[in-house]
Amino acid sequence: SGRKPGASVEAVARTEEEVSTATQRGGADDADRLATDFGKPEPAPARQRRAPFFVRFYRSDIGKKWVMAVSGIVLMGYVFAHMVGNLHVFEGPRQIDSYGEWLRDLLDPPFPRTMALWLLRVTIIVALALHIHAAYALTRVNWRARPQRYKSHRDYVAANFASRTMRWTGIIVGLFLVFHILDLTWGAANPGYVRGEVYRNTVATFERVPVALAYIAACIALGIHLFHGGWSLFQSVGWNNPRFNLWRRYFAVGFAVVVTAGYISVPIAVQVGLVS
Repeated sequence: SGRKPGASVEAVARTEEEVSTATQRGGADDADRLATDFGKPEPAPARQRRAPFFVRFYRSDIGKKWVMAVSGIVLMGYVFAHMVGNLHVFEGPRQIDSYGEWLRDLLDPPFPRTMALWLLRVTIIVALALHIHAAYALTRVNWRARPQRYKSHRDYVAANFASRTMRWTGIIVGLFLVFHILDLTWGAANPGYVRGEVYRNTVATFERVPVALAYIAACIALGIHLFHGGWSLFQSVGWNNPRFNLWRRYFAVGFAVVVTAGYISVPIAVQVGLVS
């Protein structure tokens, strides 16, 4: 083709000369570009931000157990206080209606009316959401640790009926809670609902036999759930000692029985005509 054999050697020589000249003139960028196409330094990887302490704590199994225990304590306090408030129905319409109005006026002033009540409601909702999510997450952890079910008949020595049915009693209580709000808080499921008249609304809903029976069944499920929850929350936070385990059981049984009896006494009283 007429190309000289030394042409390639001369081209290389010219390139080296250009690189040397560019370097001498201070053109470091030009020299780098002429010397190689791969000489550009790669940017340093972006530094990942560390998650907040609560998020990192909650991601651990111990953190989920703590959250479940603390949220359980908040919910136990709520169900006890709500049960005590329900007992005002035995004092007549004036007392229970005044109690309902007092809840709306709580801390008014200095706070606006119903603000404290809504703060309590939001706290309960957050505690309930955390409790449900922690329970679901821990259940998934247990499933991953034991992907296959037990193939032989299990001898439940340590586990009892309450612990084995925690998931189902929680679902029953959760579903009934939705109906209970629609029935006695919003009134959508209560044909005799009148806003502000707590006594009238209570009698109107529990005069219906199916509703009264469903309420009693849900309260029994709540009692079973509270019994195991009251027992296991001490273990979840590391307060497990043989010296007071017997008192843990007394507390769990006593709390569950008192709350259950207090709740179911209202529909029974309406059904037998004691509250009418």
